[in-house]
Amino acid sequence: MVGAGGGGFPAAVKLSGRAPTLLVNAAECEPLLHKDKELLVHCREEFFAGLREAMERIGASAGIIGIKEKYGGLIGSLEGELPPKVSIHPLPDVYPAGDEFVLVHEVTGKAIPPGGLPRDVGVVVCNVETLVNIGIGRPVTDKFLTVAGAVRRPATLRVPVGVSFGECMDAAGGAAVKGFGVLSGGAMMGTLVRDLAAPVTKTTGAIVVLPEGHPVLVRYRSSDGQARATGKAACDQCTFCTELCPRYLLGHPIQPHRAMRALGFETAGETTVEGVQFCCECNLCTMYSCPENLDPKRVCAAGKEAARRTGAEARGAVPVAKPHELMPWRRVPAMRLLRRLGLDQFVNEGPLRDAVRAPARVRIPLKQHAGVVAETVVKVGQKVSVGDLIAAVPEGELGARVHASISGTVAALNGAVTIEAG
Repeated sequence: MVGAGGGGFPAAVKLSGRAPTLLVNAAECEPLLHKDKELLVHCREEFFAGLREAMERIGASAGIIGIKEKYGGLIGSLEGELPPKVSIHPLPDVYPAGDEFVLVHEVTGKAIPPGGLPRDVGVVVCNVETLVNIGIGRPVTDKFLTVAGAVRRPATLRVPVGVSFGECMDAAGGAAVKGFGVLSGGAMMGTLVRDLAAPVTKTTGAIVVLPEGHPVLVRYRSSDGQARATGKAACDQCTFCTELCPRYLLGHPIQPHRAMRALGFETAGETTVEGVQFCCECNLCTMYSCPENLDPKRVCAAGKEAARRTGAEARGAVPVAKPHELMPWRRVPAMRLLRRLGLDQFVNEGPLRDAVRAPARVRIPLKQHAGVVAETVVKVGQKVSVGDLIAAVPEGELGARVHASISGTVAALNGAVTIEAG
């Protein structure tokens, strides 16, 4: 099992230490996404079972569920079933409430130091789906994800790992427009899908379909070179990108406007500025803050990569984070972000449905997690059943096992295990 919220960190490693507080990330702040809410409605028994086990493993004396206060009905029903030592913390409807650094500060009042981890302030953070998987108590073979945007029937689906993006779109009624593009993940932190035959993995949280020419799609299709050239020519150093940066507001030494300024002095196409390694890539600077329609996030992300290559350490530069005194008044309302992105034209709902339960084939990647690539333990032509081990991680290495998501025959081994049904 891995962190199903997108990080993909092996759950066994995360839950191997001790911490007094287990914090459940149910914020789901990306526009149009509904997976966590739907799981708390329909998979509550499994969720609470996973929550209890996770708390026991880390020795937590308290469990806290961070969920948007706008879901008042759901909060009310959860409160009647909470296990001992578990409480709910209602969250404001802002972006990025689901960033774990922001979430930990909002719920506990503690600021994780730059380059640090929640455990540094006595907290372990788990995503809702991760706890559901723990509660189910068997190998992860299915994935929950929301299919949203320009589709005929937006929905949250339960699908076998390895099924294609195209099949998930079909299960949501297909595209509602002729020309379209697809993002894996949310509109803010997703990635561009270039092939609808690409497989769903353990960390795929959403599929967002956008009409051709949509501003968000145009942004994702722009190149790094375009982002740097326009940034170098047009940035007027207004500092809005910095003043609304969630990590800057938490007291971390990240200032996106300085990365933009440094474009004018870059060498070899790289911008290295102190602090860019603390960027969480929430994309707020690019998608919301910048009045010039520039791309500070992409510039900061490139700077992070350059910092890694040069051996710059993210941890320990500032041992203590002191949040900005104006932080509570610089939150970005989720509905305002939805309108700014041009996503308010789509139906904002995602009821849970079982779908794509018997695909003709799946292609299950060997790398769906943080750590090393899993190594296959099956051969072409071998018969497998749902839940069978098909790839394992070498002893002592960080990673996660991979299991068959459908029953059938192993058809190919090429960076993934392709299984044909039957």
